Amino acid sequence: MKLTVKSEYACLAMIALAEQFNTGEVITIARISEQKSIPKKFLEQILLALKRGGYVRSRKGPEGGYSLAKKPEEINVAEIVRLMDGALAPVESVSKYFFEHTPIEKSPKLLNVFKSIRDYISETLEGVTFRELIE
Repeated sequence: MKLTVKSEYACLAMIALAEQFNTGEVITIARISEQKSIPKKFLEQILLALKRGGYVRSRKGPEGGYSLAKKPEEINVAEIVRLMDGALAPVESVSKYFFEHTPIEKSPKLLNVFKSIRDYISETLEGVTFRELIE
């Protein structure tokens, strides 16, 4: 598994939104972009994907911006990475959510190695919420 820049920026944006969560206020794209050094146009695309995924909501107008749609402790890093990049597994044939057959299935022992890698990555990322990342 290798994170794309899109996932990295999405996680940074989620941290910015989590930091703002308890205030009840929205945060603008410009502010997130400045705080986390994310290009605005790229951030717009990321926030749209996060909104479609049900993780953020937006408010339009001069007082508009973005906020989390769920509590930060209800969102783990794995969810955001999967939304942006797909499978956490190193190969599709060991993926729980994005399974596809691959040639590596011909070697059960090698397949088990990649399952172990998948399990470690999944457990680690699923075990970290955005609340923990801002404390």
